[in-house]
Amino acid sequence: MRRVLLIAHRVPVSGAFTLNDLAGGGGRMDEIARCVSTFFSLSNALRQDVELTILFVAQPPPKARRIEVVGNRLRYLNPDERSTAALLKNALVRSIPLDRDVESSPGIRVGPVDPGPSIRAFAQHAGTFWLSEDGHPYRGSPLLDGGFSAILSDPTDPTPDEVEELKSLGIPKLSLGPRSMRSSQCLDVLNHESDLRELERPRDPVR
Repeated sequence: MRRVLLIAHRVPVSGAFTLNDLAGGGGRMDEIARCVSTFFSLSNALRQDVELTILFVAQPPPKARRIEVVGNRLRYLNPDERSTAALLKNALVRSIPLDRDVESSPGIRVGPVDPGPSIRAFAQHAGTFWLSEDGHPYRGSPLLDGGFSAILSDPTDPTPDEVEELKSLGIPKLSLGPRSMRSSQCLDVLNHESDLRELERPRDPVR
């Protein structure tokens, strides 16, 4: 299984933004939508063995929101960022009157959340790592063998509190290179590397 936790710092948690201004008033929802599209989309299909959790931590409202996107249940995802942003916006809007999780569309679940415990819960997955330019090189790292569990931030760096939380959990850092890349590009690299490692994995002999 390939799992990612993406922390979105500026997207209005209420979904109160227009699809015509995803980068500005949408708090870089354009890049969040690209992350979803990039992580799940193949040329003519969707990846089934991937899960993406997005923590929307901007204020207001007082409660952050978590959207979980599950590949083997996902429907209605198209490769363009506008329609993907619409799916995520709809999930946020539907969650505001509720104090519980709800499936806003097949494969997309949303609900209120406390970010700290959510990060700690995600870190319980075996081999979880944190993507950062000052981490160890990803090439050759066993953390990408047989799937992965990665934590990364949107175009805004993690807050000091988030950094301290991740450090306190002892999560190792991996780097995809010396230059800062967009979050969606990072997910492309991770999927590509994992795909290559699957090809190189020894196969059971045909009986």
